[in-house]
Parts: sequence; C-alpha cells; structure tokens
Amino acid sequence: MPTLEFHCHTIYSNDSVTRPEDLVRIARLRGIDRLVVTDHNTIGGALAAQKLDPELVIVGEEILTTQGELLAAFVTEKIPPRLTPLETIRRLREQGAFISVSHPFDERRGWPLEHLREIAPLVDAIEVFNARCIFEEENTQAEAFALANGLSGTVGSDAHTLVELGQALLILDQDFHDAETLKSAILSATSIRQRSSPLIRLASRHAVLMKKLGLVRQP
Repeated sequence: MPTLEFHCHTIYSNDSVTRPEDLVRIARLRGIDRLVVTDHNTIGGALAAQKLDPELVIVGEEILTTQGELLAAFVTEKIPPRLTPLETIRRLREQGAFISVSHPFDERRGWPLEHLREIAPLVDAIEVFNARCIFEEENTQAEAFALANGLSGTVGSDAHTLVELGQALLILDQDFHDAETLKSAILSATSIRQRSSPLIRLASRHAVLMKKLGLVRQP
C-alpha cells in the first residue's frame, strides 16, 4: 500500500535549509512512496526534487492567502501569495490541482472560522493532522470540521528538517496519478500520526536567520 507524505519543505522555503537531493534521499530511505513538496509560495524546490526522482515527487505549493494557507498538489504553475482565498482556489482549479487547507485551527497559523466555512465547499480536503501543531486540540478541531463538512482529510509532517520527514503519512489502498485519482484514493486512506517536538520550530527560525545573515543562499 503506497505511503504519501503530503506536506514538506526544502531550502526554497525561507524557513528551511533542506536541499531537494537530501529530501529525496531520506524519503526513499524511510520507505515513503510519494512525496508532495509544498514550499512556501514557490514550486522551485518541488521541480528540483521531481527532476531527481519523478516517481517519488509530486509538485505542490503551500500558498499564503489573505486569510490563511492552502496546500496544493499537482501544481503546474506557481500561485503568488496574498491573493484572496477565492482567487487562489480559482487559479488552482484552472490548472487541475488538488486543494487542501493547511493547519486550519493552529493558534498561530490558522484560518478565521468564517473564511474557512466560506471555502469549505470549494476545496478537496482539510489538513486534519499537522505534526507541527503544538496543541492536540488544534488537530482535533480540524478533523471535526472536516467530518462536519463532508471533507476528506490529509495529514502531513510539515517537515522543514529531515528529522521530521514521515512523522505523518497517509496510507493508501490504491495508487493515483492526478488530482482526481488522489481525491478518490484518500477516501479510504488510513494514516500514521506522530507530533513533532515544539522545539523543532527553532530549526525554522535558525534557517530564517542564516539566510538573513547570508550564511545560506536562498535559491
């Protein structure tokens, strides 16, 4: 049964120093079958990783809207940040992407409830478990919202470092090759869920600082 990591980052995100080649290597070592690379507001890292391992990597993006972040898979063209949620979703639909909602109830990174309700009929899934959410109730609320709104759930490590990769995985009982077949596959998926230590966030802050100081070059 294929395993899917739906949410991870590379050095193309401002808060990670993970190189695409290392991400691919560790994913294979850990037995991850498919990997959606979801850098912040860019598909550069995903394209670089996919070039190294086309069978493993799916091009994705984590997009900052004016209200919260969206996770997309099977992205063919970068979506710029800070558009409205409706405009971001429209552009993703135009390119046939699969759309989930990142950590919707996270205390620091979540969505205003009224806007989450507005987009619920327009997305494919809700991220019901994010390994970087500090409080368990943030994921519990996301799962309850997905259930109440008839939405599927994605899970992801939100890995900004290699140690986090695979903390949360979807286990599928069928393969997929595009947004429509992924939508079908996750209906019967099970998952592995393990929260990361809150201290791992320090690695992201360190990555931002290293880039600001010019000690690590942002691609």
